[in-house]
Parts: sequence; C-alpha cells; structure tokens
Amino acid sequence: MHPQLRRRDAFSVAGLTIRTSNKNERDPQAARIGKLWGRFFDERAYEAPHRVGDMRLYGVYSSYEAGDSGDFDITAGVAVSGDPATVRIEAGDYLVFSGQGEMPQMVLALWQTIWQYFEDHPEVQRTYRSDFESYGGPDQVDIHIGVTTHN
Repeated sequence: MHPQLRRRDAFSVAGLTIRTSNKNERDPQAARIGKLWGRFFDERAYEAPHRVGDMRLYGVYSSYEAGDSGDFDITAGVAVSGDPATVRIEAGDYLVFSGQGEMPQMVLALWQTIWQYFEDHPEVQRTYRSDFESYGGPDQVDIHIGVTTHN
C-alpha cells in the first residue's frame, strides 16, 4: 500500500474521549476503544452543538505519552466550530491510508498495515501530535498519520 501525502489545515473535533494504550487495546479485557464508539452512538454524541457541515465521524488520537508504546487519548467525535472542541487536529502533513470493508475488522487490518509501513520505512518520522480516522461511511475510512517532511 502506498499512502498519499496530504497537507491538512487545523480543525476541531468534539465528542467523547478516553485514555488507553496499544498494549491495553490488544487485551480484550482491557480494550476501551470499541466501548467508546458504542457510547458515542448510544449517547448520540454525533449531535454535538456547533457541528459543521462535514458529515464524517472522526477518531482522533492525541496526547501521546511515548509514541506508539505509551498511553494516548482517543476522541470519537465530529468536526465543530467554536468553543466546544474536545481536541484540535493540528495543521500539517499527513500520510493517508484508505480502506473499505466490514467494520471493525477492516480498520484493525488497516492499522496493522500502517504499523508495518512505518517499520519498513524508518526514514518517515511520525509527529505523534494528532492522528485521526475519518469515516466517510459505514464501511470506509481514511487514517491520517502526522509526519515530518523535509522539503
């Protein structure tokens, strides 16, 4: 898979946030991300005030403790304008990995592809500031990974 490099402007997302780690997410007893999305839909958090016309849902990874080996925040949310933001997506360069298929298996497989990509390309440096999943429909996702580019 060859991801596309895209420059993104900053924007804000409001929703529900938890703190977890990749280690926890590999343990079915400790995993929290699936439950977060369940709460997001049960509580109708997608009806956030100040929601902009962007109909996509976002999974935002931020507040990284130690790259991909430490704790991080994940926010399930929608794009908003104004003050109610839970998290801000930083402007910058992102490698975009796209997938389509049955959830959540497709997203999990796409993350495996992403981790393998960075293992195979150590010259590509992640920023670990804000990464995000952008869901364009019930079976489509673009995962944006912040990277440092040297022009």
